Amino acid sequence: MHEGIPVSTYRFTQVDVFTDRPLVGNPLAVVHDAEGLDDARMQAVAQWTNLSETTFLLPPTDPAADYRVRIFTPGAELPFAGHPTLGSCHAWLEAGGSPRRATEVVQQCGVGLVRIRLDGTRPAFAAPTLRRRDVGEAELAPVLAALGLASAQIQAAQWLDNGPVWLALLLDSAATALSLEPDHAAMRTLPKVGVVGPHDAGAECRFEVRGFAAAVGVPEDPVTGSLNAGLAQWLIEAGLAPASYVAAQGARLGRAGRVHISREAGAVWVGGDSVSCVRGELRL
Repeated sequence: MHEGIPVSTYRFTQVDVFTDRPLVGNPLAVVHDAEGLDDARMQAVAQWTNLSETTFLLPPTDPAADYRVRIFTPGAELPFAGHPTLGSCHAWLEAGGSPRRATEVVQQCGVGLVRIRLDGTRPAFAAPTLRRRDVGEAELAPVLAALGLASAQIQAAQWLDNGPVWLALLLDSAATALSLEPDHAAMRTLPKVGVVGPHDAGAECRFEVRGFAAAVGVPEDPVTGSLNAGLAQWLIEAGLAPASYVAAQGARLGRAGRVHISREAGAVWVGGDSVSCVRGELRL
């Protein structure tokens, strides 16, 4: 440390999300009480942690919210993301946060207010409003080339926008999803792409999911809440998925993420466990 340079200290937690045991979910860095950090410093911290997302907890500006969060990838800020929502809520509660209602936390982020219910088997967030549209052939062709997919392996395609925008592909099988070897250099010039393939009947999980986001510095995300939320809203509404299921994600990265989906009273809930792996101080 250089003399004369002021140093600020922030509580720091690293959480593994969508798992109940360390090292097999999606890690998230959480910086608490981050009012002293400007946009550029937040982005620098996210680039330094080099995780798919780093979040910064702040006092809410909406009186209906319990806390406010800003979410950064190594390359950009996101208005919403799923594993940062569950992981930030876990870290906030663990650090002594007290929600207005014992059964629910209300998070403020770039898409507005997101509800996280605490009264079930595991925390779950209400999927934000989804905007979707069909994918044109010209939009699809370079993605299929970068993923090494044939048109016959695609059952359906949609643009999904719930803050992050994903080009989502329903594949013919989980095996096809797991076999992909993307051209990540080509993917850097393409949109974020999510693929989902059904497992055989009787398997532990209904679907296998993979998310590729090289354009924002994340070649493959271990487990992706926003993508799973959008996929669930699309597939359930289209009759392509049951109202309740578990999706697996991260196998090709040595992870074992589990995303618990349920549709109740018109809302899609995205649930997952979280576990803290690192607690300490961030000195900047």
